[in-house]
Amino acid sequence: MNRRATRVLRLDALARVEGEAALHLRVEGDRVTETRLRIYEPPRFFEAFLAGRGHAEPPDITARICGICPVAYQMSACQAIENACGVTVDGPLADLRRLLYCGEWIESHALHIYLLHAPDFLGCADFVELARGRRAAVERGLRLKQTGNAILEQLGGRPIHPVNVRIGGFYRTPAPDELRPLAERLRQARDDALETVRWVAAFEFPDAVGDHDLFALRDPGRYAIDSGTPAVMAAHGDGPVLRQFPPSDFEQHVREGQVPHSTALTALLDGRRHLTGPLARYALNGRWLHPPAAEAARDAGLGDPATGARCDNPFRSIVVRAVEVVQAVEESLRIIDGYERPPRPAVEVPPRRGVGFGATEAPRGLLYHRYALTEDGTVTEARIVPPTAQNQTAIEDDVRRAVQARLDRAGPAADDEELTRLCERAIRNHDPCISCAAHFLDLTVERA
Repeated sequence: MNRRATRVLRLDALARVEGEAALHLRVEGDRVTETRLRIYEPPRFFEAFLAGRGHAEPPDITARICGICPVAYQMSACQAIENACGVTVDGPLADLRRLLYCGEWIESHALHIYLLHAPDFLGCADFVELARGRRAAVERGLRLKQTGNAILEQLGGRPIHPVNVRIGGFYRTPAPDELRPLAERLRQARDDALETVRWVAAFEFPDAVGDHDLFALRDPGRYAIDSGTPAVMAAHGDGPVLRQFPPSDFEQHVREGQVPHSTALTALLDGRRHLTGPLARYALNGRWLHPPAAEAARDAGLGDPATGARCDNPFRSIVVRAVEVVQAVEESLRIIDGYERPPRPAVEVPPRRGVGFGATEAPRGLLYHRYALTEDGTVTEARIVPPTAQNQTAIEDDVRRAVQARLDRAGPAADDEELTRLCERAIRNHDPCISCAAHFLDLTVERA
């Protein structure tokens, strides 16, 4: 083959991700010269929809951005509005919010691990084929997802787009005896979660190392989920440099920009490519995992989280997600065990003029909200930066590295179909939610 020959690969739709996009890959000879993740879903305009709304409305409106992680949007919106109004929600109400968030982590991670990602490692086209050969494993994943959904339904009123969440807390809080059935389900889910870690740790993983700064909330003393301080750890090989800043400074560090090939904005952190999500959370918070989750991480080959171990192989992100399911189950049991019903379901959040900031850890990574309010609480400006939009440049680089590694081994004659599958796998490592990013996959590879 002519080493300068042009090759074009097309993948009309990427399965097992949420949303729609395309990937354009240009290969000249045996070198990858261009990678473009082309998100082509129509813009969602949620930030514009929020302008002119009352300050109590963003949690319900932003929940509709995503059917998989609505709680992340609700919690970040609540935080930002409450911050603008000078209100802090703590005690049992904060615990219930964290429990609700744990439910979302469990159901979202279980969905990704079993139905979207595991088929890549087991040679299956989809989870239907996976279920034919490994029915017990798929049933285990569905039980975990149902447990997460049960938490969302109990606290949120329904598992999709919860309706019981409001600024200041909830419309109704449960009595302790209403949470006991959840505790029983969670104790059973603990065994499924630990078995999930053992299952995915046995997969075969390509050798790969991401080269991105890691960005996540850091909450000393506990694994960051619903609160914390944005923190940055330098890319692999750049040393254990750690810096952090308050959520109010987020936009001074994370700068979004438009690229011609995507309807979603892309972002850089202090001018550098960055990655948010499980790999970043584990590196920045692993030492605060509950003992069963920390032991599962060590047994799975992720190193000792107590010593600040990190995982830089994006293909092993499925293992970190499984560890986070164990963590969410243990955290849920801890909260339920110590729960006392608060005297009122919500604290008052009177409107006032101000700007508020909120940041939480959605299953896919750090999610940021900012709202500006008038004296009567009218929203005049909204800013939402989802994790998948932040991860776009990291995903493009991971795809480039994976394809280049394959070309280095096989040369320019590498099979187009094989490269297409490899691109899909590299993208699914990050469980992208394209609809959240405002919007995954048609693949075009040009070979020149």
